[in-house]
Amino acid sequence: MHSNPFTDAELARRLAATRTEMAKRGLDMALFSSPENIFYLIGLDHWGYFAPHLLIVPAEGDLTLITRQMEQAVIRNQVRNAAFIGHTDSETAADVAVKHLNGQCGGLTLGLENWSSGLAYGMGHQLTNQIDAAGWQDITGMLDLMRLVKSPEEITFMRAAAKAADAGTQAAIDAIHDGARETDVAADCLAAMTRAGGTPPGFGPFIRPAARMAEEHTSWGDGTHHQTVFLEVAGCVARYNAPMGRLVHIGYISDEDAEMAELSKHAFHATLDALRPGVTARDVYNGWQSVVDEAGLPTYRRHHCGYLVGIGFPPSWTGGPRVTGLRHDSDLEMKVGMTFHLMSWFTETGRGNYFVSNTVLLGPDGAEVLNSTPFGPHVK
Repeated sequence: MHSNPFTDAELARRLAATRTEMAKRGLDMALFSSPENIFYLIGLDHWGYFAPHLLIVPAEGDLTLITRQMEQAVIRNQVRNAAFIGHTDSETAADVAVKHLNGQCGGLTLGLENWSSGLAYGMGHQLTNQIDAAGWQDITGMLDLMRLVKSPEEITFMRAAAKAADAGTQAAIDAIHDGARETDVAADCLAAMTRAGGTPPGFGPFIRPAARMAEEHTSWGDGTHHQTVFLEVAGCVARYNAPMGRLVHIGYISDEDAEMAELSKHAFHATLDALRPGVTARDVYNGWQSVVDEAGLPTYRRHHCGYLVGIGFPPSWTGGPRVTGLRHDSDLEMKVGMTFHLMSWFTETGRGNYFVSNTVLLGPDGAEVLNSTPFGPHVK
């Protein structure tokens, strides 16, 4: 059965935390439109988010979800803590929200996610111009920040997602050989993830030949594999995504790539050691960069050495349109319960190519790798 994955207690905890943050900001009501944040508060997991959804969270009283009327069955089956107002396809979610809220908001301050992937310009313009609120605040990132630290329930889903990622990655590795069809490798990967309890991930899996390794977000084609194959795969359980990456060599691995493999693994473990409660994202990045510098690559830089992961809806497993990265210029504090796609990439270095990445959980005593697939090198 495809149902709401969260307990009542978990949903109540999240709503209470949301309302505490609203009070700090002087908000009387918050309007959420990002799929990840709506799912976080009410547990609605479907692909209907291609159409606008608006979740109205008042400082007190019932939550209200507005979206297409045709979604009534899934909402009835999954949503326990919000009322539903549906609209026909001859009107919009904004039309219905304006009708529902006008007359209620005089003197109130409302919050809106101005940079949500679920909020078109026209919808936001209509809401802010036609609802008679006293004032508006941009609450972009308010819930996203809250979602970075995972509860015990969420960590259970992350562990299950990591197992699905391992299953898909190992199946892809097993399927790769000289002349293997890209479509067969992808099919085996997806089948293994699904059999391991996985559901469709936020995006990917990304399975590419070496010639397209630098293409960040493309996947398999209609060709055959003859050289190196890039794998970046996320298992997904209850919308929680656990990505990992491996590089597979066909026939042999060059001395240069083998050297980069050892450097990549060494740097990954240095990053793992640097990832501690209370340090900043830049401290973690510097742990990785210090190994790079010691290896005689002082000019080699990455935009990050990983990023936070968790809830993700298509087309992303990063939690929305933004990436919360472990960057050299980020002061984000690392906290117990955060989960990361931790990466150690050495591509286009001029001295060989290799990379490895895993989903990692930060516990009170340090970082734990949730994936079990060997780091490699994998030579088929």
